[in-house]
This record gives sequence, structure tokens and C-alpha cells, in this order.
Amino acid sequence: MKKLLAILTAVMLAFALAACTANKDAGSEPKNDKGKSGEKAEKVLNWNNGQEPTSFDPPIGFDAVSWNALNNLMEGLTRLDESHEPKPAMAEKWDVSSDGKTYTFHIRENAKWSNGDDVTANDFVFAWKRLLDPNTASSAAFLAYFIEGGEAYNNGTGSADDVKVKAVDEKTFEVTLVSPQAYFLSVITNPCFFPINEKVAKENPEWFAEADTFVANGPYKLSEWNHDSNFVMVKNDKYWDAKNVKIDKINWAMVDDDNTEYQMFTTGELDSSDVPPELAEKLFKDGDVKVEDQAGLYFYRLNVTKEPFQNANIRKAFAMAIDQKQIVERVTRNQEKPAYGFVSPGFNDADGKDFRKTSGDLVKTDAAKAKELLKKGMEEEGYTTLPEVTLTYSTSDIHQKMAEAVQQMIKENLGVDIKLAGMESNVFTDEQKALNLQFSRSSFLNDYADPINSLENFVTGSSMNRTGWSNAEFDNLIQEAKLEKDEKKRFEMMYQAEKILFDEMPIIPIHFYNQVYLQNEDVTGVVRHPVGYLELKWADKK
Repeated sequence: MKKLLAILTAVMLAFALAACTANKDAGSEPKNDKGKSGEKAEKVLNWNNGQEPTSFDPPIGFDAVSWNALNNLMEGLTRLDESHEPKPAMAEKWDVSSDGKTYTFHIRENAKWSNGDDVTANDFVFAWKRLLDPNTASSAAFLAYFIEGGEAYNNGTGSADDVKVKAVDEKTFEVTLVSPQAYFLSVITNPCFFPINEKVAKENPEWFAEADTFVANGPYKLSEWNHDSNFVMVKNDKYWDAKNVKIDKINWAMVDDDNTEYQMFTTGELDSSDVPPELAEKLFKDGDVKVEDQAGLYFYRLNVTKEPFQNANIRKAFAMAIDQKQIVERVTRNQEKPAYGFVSPGFNDADGKDFRKTSGDLVKTDAAKAKELLKKGMEEEGYTTLPEVTLTYSTSDIHQKMAEAVQQMIKENLGVDIKLAGMESNVFTDEQKALNLQFSRSSFLNDYADPINSLENFVTGSSMNRTGWSNAEFDNLIQEAKLEKDEKKRFEMMYQAEKILFDEMPIIPIHFYNQVYLQNEDVTGVVRHPVGYLELKWADKK
């Protein structure tokens, strides 16, 4: 590994010395406006979104660069509170049928859109059916398969009329599920379940694309959006709980460089920052870094429809050639836990035992075994030379550094030279979904607090699968687990499913996420949900 360490050291040194400019002025408004004498000071937060949001259309913006902002611009029937539990939001209360399958939500009388329109039950019917509409092509549609008729409509075998959501009256919304779901109220906090103002959307199908047409129903509204530069939110005075929103304005920069972000934080241009890997040791030692849990992981996808990854032994060889521990210690350096399975720590089964501990380590670094498996796989395919392999990542300094580390590990442990390719984020996502990428980086953040959310990504045909991998036994276990009422049996099915996934290895886990950040000590009330999104509703600033 000496060559690897030398490369990592050189990369970090070069990166630290680079003169990063990015769009540095995008988040600048370092101090709150004190206003004229006697006037209340305007409270302004300066935050970084990293890059341009994929979309502010709720079912399309299914990623961190979209949903953190969306979660503060809009609101669903429920919202996660400070203790990460779902609480009444657009709905002030709800009733549940005796069989646990039908929920009747009563929407607040004072629930309004930022243009003054009432938030109605029809807005939810319109939005939820649009989420499931196959023409919408939402990556999040699978989350709504627990709605009766939802999966059939989304896969083209059913109609919108069969989806069991309806407006009982203007302020009463009813949904029927295929089976009781203990996590239902948490799932619908996800931005893909946000309502859409039906009248606005029908008049302008691109209502979400610009600040002057965006209609919000959350704590803030969009006042400015300079694409690929910055956007601005201001307090939404039509929001039902506006009295508890203390921040007047949030400036969002789009800086995708850790060092530049950190520099802006130190000069007061940003109120929060990630921790640059090369400064992590010092900042952790100084006690400035805050660390919180987050459910999800960084991983790589192997496209089984492209050579040489149609072969399971070759996939396993690549997985065993990568040293997760080295990557978190020498590249990311943010105290992440190396990942040797897909389900994150922190989810307890029916016996109160942590899923990750019970399921165990399903892949481990083993260079000797990796070489054996590569040889075996090549013999099975009749290869004398391995087809060319390219690892593609969405352009970012940390993704590049991790890819370079993986490249060197595969070279040293397998004797295989792989190429690297960076790609702009939106193009990368489209190419990965279309199965055009051979070997590519990825990430997953849990949408709700249950292991099934992690594992259901890999059912056949899922928009989140993106590997071309398919296994009938795995699919059946996930389907049965979703319908199983006995928690002990349900978790056993999920344990089996995860083992099948790793027996065939269409993915390579790298590390579980945590939330490592620096924050202005004058800023309080920011909530970072372990399963969910950034919450600025209760934020305040001295």
C-alpha cells in the first residue's frame, strides 16, 4: 500500500495548495442587517447547497442537493420534529381504520400556499398520483408502492383511478394501504409526498423551475434563484406556523469544494461547513467538529449488463480488492464507519438487536482471495485479458480522491489498471439510471427508519437499482417482508435478502455516513435528521 499512501499524500497536498475560487460570493452576507434605529434586526442564515439542485419538483428532486432545500420550502401531511418523530404538519390530525390500512387526514384550515391559495386534499391527490404516474419517471415512486393500486399504476398494469387516494372533501384526504405499515407516517415526511398546487401546476407545468413561479407551503418561500450560482429563501408569512419561524432569510451558495467552503465559513460568509479531509485531524483535536448519526452509505455500483461485471466472481474480486478501512482513515478522514454490509447500524430488530451486528460483515478486504476469484471469473468467461474497466464518478473533489484510491487498490491487489472518468452531476445520474455506466460511485440515504428501505433499492426493475441485477428469491423476500405483520419473521426475511445481495455482489459498500460539520456558535435550532433532511424551521441566530 506504499504507492497508495504516496498518491493520497500527493493528492491532498496538491488539493490544499490549489487556489479555489468557485462561486465564493454566492453565499456572502456575513452579518445580520441591524436595520434602522429601533427596527428589529433581520436574521439571515448563510448556507451551502454544494451545487445546483437537480429539481425543486418534489417527485424529481430525490437527492440531497434538492431535498434539503425542498424540506424547508414545502411541507407534507407530517413533519419530523426535533426528536426525529413524525408529527402533525399540513394535517392537524388523522384517523386510522381498525385494520390499520386506511388513514384519514384532516388538513389544517389555515394551511395555505405562498400565493394565498388553500392547501386542499385535491392537492395531495394530484401530487401523489403524479408521483406514481409512469410518465413522471420519478426515482422516488417506489416509496408509494404501499398505497393500494400504486405499484400497478407505476409499472403500467393499472390506472390512476385504481390508486386508493381520494379527497373526501376540500380538507379531508384519505389513503388506503396494501397492508398496515408501522413506518407510514415517517415515510410521508419525504419531499416526494409533498402536495402540489394543482391549479398552479396545470396553468404552468414548469412552476418549480424559477423563483418567480415557485409556490411554497412550508416555512420559507423561494425569492431568488440564480441557476448554478445561488438561491435565496425568505420567511413564508402564509405558513400555518409562521410565528415559530425565526429566520427571515437564508442565502444558499453552491460551492462544491471543501476547502473553499471551509474558508468561507472561517470568514463568516457561511454559517456551516463540511470538514476538509486534510484538516480533519486538527479540527477534531481542537474540538470544533460536531458529529451526528446519519443512516445511509457511500458505495459503488457494478453494472451486470456490461462486461466484465456480468460475472459474479469478477464482481466479488473487485469488492475484496478494496480496503474500506484505508479509505475512511486516509481519504475521507471524518470518523465514518467502514461498511461491510448495506443496511446501516442503528435499526433494531424484533429482539432489540442491531440489524447490522446480527447480519454481520458480508464482505471483507482479502487481496489473495480477490486474485483467486478474478482468475476463476476470467476462466469462466474465457478471458485472457480483462475487458477495459472505467470507474465513473460525479465530479467532486472527494469523489475523485476516493476513486483514485480505489484505482490504486485494484491495481495493487488485482494487477488491473482501471480508468477514471468524472461527469457533471445531473448527466451522471441520468447515465447511471440508463445503465450506461460500467462501474460507478453512488450513495444512499435512508428515507425512513426501517431496513426495508435500504434493501428495496435492489428489487428487479427498481429505479434505484441501477445495476441491472435481478434475483427472483431476493424480490420475493422483499415483497413478503413488506406484507408481513410478524416483526420477527419480517426481519428474518430481510437478513436473508441482504445475504443474497452480497452473495452476488452487484454493489461494493465503502462507508456508512455520519454528519460531520462545523457550525457558527451563534446559530441554534438547526436539526439534522438521521433519517431525513436538514431542518431550518426552528433555526435561530443571535
